[in-house]
Amino acid sequence: MKAISNELIAAAQAGDQSALEAVLIGIQDKMYHLSMRVLANPDDALEATQEILILILTKLSTFRGESAFSTWAYRVASNHLLGAKKLRDRDPGLTFDLFKADLETGLVADPPAAPDEALMLNELRISCTMAMLLCLDFNHRLAYVLGDILEFDHVEAAAILEITSDNYRKRLSRARKDVIAFTSTSCGVVSKTAKCNCRSRLPAAIAAGRVRRDDLAHADARQPSYQEVVADVETMVGDLKTLKLQRSVPEPAFPQNLLAQIAGIVSLPH
Repeated sequence: MKAISNELIAAAQAGDQSALEAVLIGIQDKMYHLSMRVLANPDDALEATQEILILILTKLSTFRGESAFSTWAYRVASNHLLGAKKLRDRDPGLTFDLFKADLETGLVADPPAAPDEALMLNELRISCTMAMLLCLDFNHRLAYVLGDILEFDHVEAAAILEITSDNYRKRLSRARKDVIAFTSTSCGVVSKTAKCNCRSRLPAAIAAGRVRRDDLAHADARQPSYQEVVADVETMVGDLKTLKLQRSVPEPAFPQNLLAQIAGIVSLPH
C-alpha cells in the first residue's frame, strides 16, 4: 500500500471531503485484494470490500497514529472478515481431502485443444489457486494471506490480527505446512506426479460451470500466460514452488463504478 500521509489523514478526519476520497482511493485495491484472497468468491469479495471501505471511513476518527495507517486499515479489514457472520455462513467448508477428491474427478487424459485454451487454463489456474486456501479455517487463512502472499513481517501481521508474534508464527507455520503438503501432491503446476493438471481438469471445470468462456472472473490477455507461470514455478526449488504459485495470482483492481456507490453512501464527491 502506498503510504498515505499523516497530513492527508488529518484532513480527512477533520471532514475534508477531497481528503476522504483520496484515502478511499489509496486503500481500495489493497482491501479488495485481501478480500479476494480470503474469500475467493468475487461477489463475496466485492461486497466485503465495500463494507470494509465504509467501516474504515466511518472509523477514521478513531485512528490515533499509534501504528502505520496501513496496519490499522488491514486490522479493520481483518476484523470484518473474521467477524462477519454472513461471510462465515457462506464459507464452503472445504477440506484439503474434499478438494483433492474433487480435483481428481472427471479428468481427461488428452483433451482436444480449444482456440481459447490458454486463457481458459489461466482462469482455471487462478481460481483453483485461490480456492485451495478455502481449505484453511479463517484464522489460518488470514495468517497465510498476510504472511506469504502480502508479505507482512511477523510483527506487523501479528499487530493486524491483534495476537502475539509467537501465536502468529505458529498460525503461519501450520497454514504454510498444510498448503505446501497439498500442492506438492495434488497440484500439477507444482508437482509433475500429481494426478490433476490444468489441461486434464479443464473439461470438467467447464462442464461444472466453474470456468465460463463468456464470463472469465480472473484471467485476461494482459496477464502472464499460463505457460509463463508454469515455467516460473518450475524454476523454483522445493517449498518455493508453492509460494510462487500463490503469489502468481494477479492483484485485482477494485471496480470504479463501486467506488462511486461508496462515495454516495459516505457523502463523498464523485
